[in-house]
Amino acid sequence: METKEVLEKFKKGEISMEEAEKYFRRAPFDEMGYAKLDMHRKMRSGFGEVIFCSGKADEHLVPIVEKLYKEYGEVFGTRASRHQYELLKEKFPEMEYDNIAHIIKIQKERKPGKGLIAVCTAGTADIAVAEEAAQTAEYFGSNVQRIYDVGVAGIHRLFSRLELIQSANCIIAVAGMEGALASVLGGLVDKPVIAVPTSVGYGASMNGLSALLTMINSCANGIATVNIDNGYGAGYIATQINRMGVKE
Repeated sequence: METKEVLEKFKKGEISMEEAEKYFRRAPFDEMGYAKLDMHRKMRSGFGEVIFCSGKADEHLVPIVEKLYKEYGEVFGTRASRHQYELLKEKFPEMEYDNIAHIIKIQKERKPGKGLIAVCTAGTADIAVAEEAAQTAEYFGSNVQRIYDVGVAGIHRLFSRLELIQSANCIIAVAGMEGALASVLGGLVDKPVIAVPTSVGYGASMNGLSALLTMINSCANGIATVNIDNGYGAGYIATQINRMGVKE
């Protein structure tokens, strides 16, 4: 149960004071031997723990998902393989999998997202990383608009969606190759731009290093850069910014 749920149940007389007290006195993490699940993270930061699935052994991943699902009634994981999804689907029939973003999730019914985050890609090949960002932001309650394939090779495509982009509380710019999209957007908007370099490109792109350096060295203001292919990190930070915009 979440904090508000515990307090509401106590207020309605559905649980005793002792039961509510037990919830708040429990350890701030769940010791599993091979993992320490941060069960108080949502209380502290407003974001529950997310599972990075890549590299996790099957016998570790399944119990982790089970504990988080039991606690929150939902679960979200990034960089999941189809094998991991099929394994989890046997135990959790409601589990969903996005084959492009490689995201697994069991999600409660959502209200319409708040605010607005614009997720832009330079090309179609960048969509996998962009979807990781977009779906992360949506899972955490943001309204997301996807604006794909608007890179500098045909910049008129970007200008056709500029009004929508400028209305967002935060913009995520996902680009490989030379990574110029973030710089262009940074000069056109008055909101923060989260730049995401991708590993898309030919040899001299050096698996995203070229785009990363371009974004870090941008002369446009208001740009912050996350790691190569780190869509999740971009979606998380954009949601924090979006929440501030909604409060204002």
